[in-house]
Amino acid sequence: MATDIRLAAIDDAAQIQAIYEPIVLETAISFELVPPTVAEFQDRISRTLEKTPWLVCDIDGVVAGYAYAGQFRPREAYQWSAEVTVYVNPEFHRRGVGKATYTSLFQCLRIQGYRSAYGGIALPNEASIALHESLGFTHVGTFHAVGFKLGEWRDVGWWQLEVQPAQASPTAPIALPEAKNTEYFRRALSSGLAELR
Repeated sequence: MATDIRLAAIDDAAQIQAIYEPIVLETAISFELVPPTVAEFQDRISRTLEKTPWLVCDIDGVVAGYAYAGQFRPREAYQWSAEVTVYVNPEFHRRGVGKATYTSLFQCLRIQGYRSAYGGIALPNEASIALHESLGFTHVGTFHAVGFKLGEWRDVGWWQLEVQPAQASPTAPIALPEAKNTEYFRRALSSGLAELR
């Protein structure tokens, strides 16, 4: 079995879209109401990779799951914080794919110089809470009735992970195109593989 955690490519967009579409249509996990097209995913992947990682867990050529980081808020003082998310192909549930892909993502963010990662979880979602807390996230607050989907007002809980300790005089995070060509980054990508079952 060939298994890899790597940066996403444009060619992954169709498989990523296939994982995400039923989440949009059938659950409140995502607050999108209309599933993005493959072309929209190609654009999202390209834009994300200009600054932060979008990773896929590739098992025998199949996208078993994906995770990515993006800007937490646009104002400059937030630049050391990233918002993160992970989705797993239902065919690969309970095989450690989410934990593996997230583990690699956080190592990549650490190398880039990010301090904190934040995950917003539409509630209730015990599986997602368990995954995030198993990786060291702590609950930092809840936005009540912040979104309306599938006929109900939905709460969103926020979880925070300290990717690395705060520094008194931090330098700006390194953009992905510069960071990805280092040996440290290549090791970070493979760091999650040990979590796969």
